[in-house]
Amino acid sequence: MFQSYDVIVVGAGHAGCEAAAAAANMGSSVLLITMNMQTIAQMSCNPAMGGIAKGQIVKEIDALGGYSGTVTDKSMIQFRMLNRSKGPAMWSPRAQCDRMLFAATWREMLENTGNLDFYQDTVKEIIVKNGKATGVVTGMGHSIYSTCVVLTNGTFLNGVIHIGEKNFGGGRVAEKAATGITEQLVSLGFESDRLKTGTPPRIDGRSLDYSKMEEQKGDDEVVGFSYLSKPGLKPAAQKSCWITYTNQDVHDILKEGFDSSPMFKGRIQGTGPRYCPSIEDKINRFSERDRHQLFVEPEGWNTVEIYVNGFSTSLSEDIQYQALRKVPGFENVKMFRPGYAIEYDYFPPTQLQFSLETKLIQNLFFAGQINGTTGYEEAACQGLIAGINAHQKAIEDAPLILKRSEAYIGVLIDDLINKGTDEPYRMFTSRAEFRTLLRQDNADMRLTEISYRLGLASQDRMERLQKKQQNVEEIKNNLHKISLEPEKVNGYLNSVYSSPLSLKQKAAQILLRPGIDIGSMLTHIDILREAFKDYSREELEQAEIQIKYDTYIEKEKELVQKMSQLENLLIPDNFNYEKLVSLSTEARQKFIKIKPRTLGQASRISGVNPSDVQILMLYMGR
Repeated sequence: MFQSYDVIVVGAGHAGCEAAAAAANMGSSVLLITMNMQTIAQMSCNPAMGGIAKGQIVKEIDALGGYSGTVTDKSMIQFRMLNRSKGPAMWSPRAQCDRMLFAATWREMLENTGNLDFYQDTVKEIIVKNGKATGVVTGMGHSIYSTCVVLTNGTFLNGVIHIGEKNFGGGRVAEKAATGITEQLVSLGFESDRLKTGTPPRIDGRSLDYSKMEEQKGDDEVVGFSYLSKPGLKPAAQKSCWITYTNQDVHDILKEGFDSSPMFKGRIQGTGPRYCPSIEDKINRFSERDRHQLFVEPEGWNTVEIYVNGFSTSLSEDIQYQALRKVPGFENVKMFRPGYAIEYDYFPPTQLQFSLETKLIQNLFFAGQINGTTGYEEAACQGLIAGINAHQKAIEDAPLILKRSEAYIGVLIDDLINKGTDEPYRMFTSRAEFRTLLRQDNADMRLTEISYRLGLASQDRMERLQKKQQNVEEIKNNLHKISLEPEKVNGYLNSVYSSPLSLKQKAAQILLRPGIDIGSMLTHIDILREAFKDYSREELEQAEIQIKYDTYIEKEKELVQKMSQLENLLIPDNFNYEKLVSLSTEARQKFIKIKPRTLGQASRISGVNPSDVQILMLYMGR
């Protein structure tokens, strides 16, 4: 019944979809196995993509040839560029999406991808022969063989859902958990643990009084995520989100449910996400605060369903309902379904190589929440890398490993493998030491050529990048050449409270001034508007950033160069750490467990201090 495949991907969430698409687009024959064909690319939690640092990841996925950016652009109902008041290294795109359209678009794109087959079934076992994964056994008893297997099981591995004193098995509400895989992997020598996450109640938007809330509109300019597609969303057509707040009455009702809370009564053993705590956790940990912000987010164009962002909870339905009715604008609320917590198995990611292949079993890759991460974007980028590297392994070629200086994706994977995680890992801009280089605007300039050489990024994508790079250089050169007369520019400078000119000055010098941007210069200065009329907003903005932040960018590049010296110092595979008695005990244990490939990696392992690295260098003859 089944052919053999180059790559089998288990699970069709965000990680699985990106993995399957990447491997198939690179030429591998791929089978995507999912428990339910109707829930491919389901937005299990909030109906949004991007945000702080997460938006950068989606842009990177797109620059590499993944699908998440295009799907988001086609399904967005609101777009915002966050942190515009800060420097461009902090700008982060975020889109509110139509939940059903998002999943439908993903499925349509996957079905139009060559080399990709689908099968609806569970997977209960990995076929392992001579230390290699060679296929899977499904719940219906089918053995399907492959060169590589990618596990993207999300929250389904022995998942347990908690609502008040009720708990039941499930990987998502109304969907059964997956069993068998954890037990098999543990028997093979893998270490596993438990994490938990949660989701808020979904409510009927017709029952809300929006006049008591603050409106949050989308941006006037919809930039989008993909370097290929341009968003079809018009600024005026965007749906608004709304902001309201909890209050002391809400908190008092929620506290009444603490006695039956699965979190406070110890029924949940897994650690929850520190940076996205439940509402009961927030009022317990931050008891001095008398209110917490709630974002009222529509779920799509053609539905009244609302997602209450900030009200994640596992308290009983009755407590949830009573507390919601005390929120301004929610006095007559009707609830579609309650919030819940879900506890699930994961495998500490220190057991992986940088390719996301496991160290214990060759040709077996993990991606997504199975590695301890939280969030669609973090899962999707791991899936993309796992799919690329499963294909590379299948054709016996070198893996793609992104450095910390090349991508947020590189930061994420490096963090997971070197530091591990005992709580759901979420990406922040603060995790990246080279964030001036890792901006959302230049992901294509950092990554597309790498992907094109691998055979994933398309010719069209590469040609667009080359045209953009050429145009940006032309803009920069012209800004450095064009001199502006005082009488032509002083009216504009006065209007933005900038010192007038007494002598001619190059346009690039004026652009360096605080409060000056290229958009307003083109609006008010005729010679510039005429000179740059044929360039896109994206190209003009890129040239502006490179001119304004040139000094900072160069300093960061110098730092990368210095750090790369350690990255180039390889540690022999058979290095005997036991003989290094001068190492700290923790460092020795971590080195033996993680087996760092380079001195740079060794220096970033949690618990390793600079003297440990110096000792290691000494014994390596450096």
